[in-house]
Amino acid sequence: MSFFTRSSALSPLFMAAAFLLSLGFASPSFADQHPKKIPLWKDGAPGSEDRMHEPEVLTGTNVSNVHHPSITPYLPSKADSTGTAILIAPGGGHSKLCLGHEGDTLAQWFAERGIAAFVMRYRLCREPDSGYTLEGHAMDDTRRAIRMIRSKAKEWNLDANRIGILGFSAGGELTAYSAMHPQPGNAKSDDPIEQVSSRPDFQGLIYPGKSDTFTVSEGMPPAFIAFGYHDREDIAVGMAKVYLKYKEADVPCEMHVYSEAGHGFGFRDNSTSAAGRWPERMLEWLVDRDLLNQK
Repeated sequence: MSFFTRSSALSPLFMAAAFLLSLGFASPSFADQHPKKIPLWKDGAPGSEDRMHEPEVLTGTNVSNVHHPSITPYLPSKADSTGTAILIAPGGGHSKLCLGHEGDTLAQWFAERGIAAFVMRYRLCREPDSGYTLEGHAMDDTRRAIRMIRSKAKEWNLDANRIGILGFSAGGELTAYSAMHPQPGNAKSDDPIEQVSSRPDFQGLIYPGKSDTFTVSEGMPPAFIAFGYHDREDIAVGMAKVYLKYKEADVPCEMHVYSEAGHGFGFRDNSTSAAGRWPERMLEWLVDRDLLNQK
């Protein structure tokens, strides 16, 4: 049912708002409502230096054409900070980044609870004519992002041993690989970011793809897993098998399967479904892991 009929009288305030919208004076765009991005490499990412100044393409809350990878920080106040940080890797099938329900909203939610959150914009290997690779460029971005957060721990009031990563779908693949194949820091590097390890201290795997490529070995970071019963088989069955790998390797892991959910439920502030409240379960998990006690 329409809120207005043809005979409805429009208020002067409504008319003024409509006029401003027509002139482009609407409320700030999605990109303008969030903290400033921090490039992962000031002078351009290796292999993308000649494209670093190309503008990203924003379609609604989805971003594509990423050639200058970055993180967007959402920091709690110093008084409220737990010292824990989470790097968020949005999904989007490696052809776009779904920053709305798999990025900025969740980051703000974490920050309001004392957890520093950083939304990563990584290079996309499945865009048309993309020359990027998942194992190469996208993983280079992921490891660099973890290193950047860890290297700036003191500046951002963080504990360098509480730097985790959480990823959705395609971003979940990057999350799993970052835990599977971390790289030590290079103490001889002139770049302080490269001097620290890329190993995450914990990981959140939210309906990730490529589960058949996931391996688990003793000593890997603890994992939190969430997915929907109605997701595709490589996730709904595959991630259950991954959980058993964690169990066999004696790596702490918690898994949540939501019976009424499929793929891509992400996070929305107004969700009333069980799947929509998975961040609350992860918060409880972080408490159980002693990762939210202020130091």
